[in-house]
Amino acid sequence: MDLIDRKIVAALQRNGRLKISELSEAVGLSPTPCARRVANLEESGVISGYSARVDQAKMGLPVTIFVAVELERQSAGALQAFEKAVRRFDQVMECYLMTGTRDILLRVVAEDLPDFDRFLEDRLMRVPGIRNTRSSFTLRTMIQRDALPAC
Repeated sequence: MDLIDRKIVAALQRNGRLKISELSEAVGLSPTPCARRVANLEESGVISGYSARVDQAKMGLPVTIFVAVELERQSAGALQAFEKAVRRFDQVMECYLMTGTRDILLRVVAEDLPDFDRFLEDRLMRVPGIRNTRSSFTLRTMIQRDALPAC
């Protein structure tokens, strides 16, 4: 990736709905080479997709909970089984394999505390292989970025 590719990525992170004509002007290229670069960035996986930022509270899911999960076993099979099970849960927005005392960190969204309780009891705790969970509720979001830092 050269400087122009990085400018393209930065511009599209700020506004993924830019037309090629607007993007090409912003990065100092004519439209055809700009479109080729965007296509190359998409093909190479640097740009992995486009989406809309949605306000989770306005969608009726104002509560964010981080759930640290300790598994009974950390084998490849146990991790794969856990991941497969958790992929089915729409409330899980992110799932990370971690170092340290907790094996997995989930970011979960919920309508309210009873909704999260139902998720925990009826869904997550029914996944085989979980030894322990620890939940932390967010009070407010202080920083949330969608764009990676410029390199």
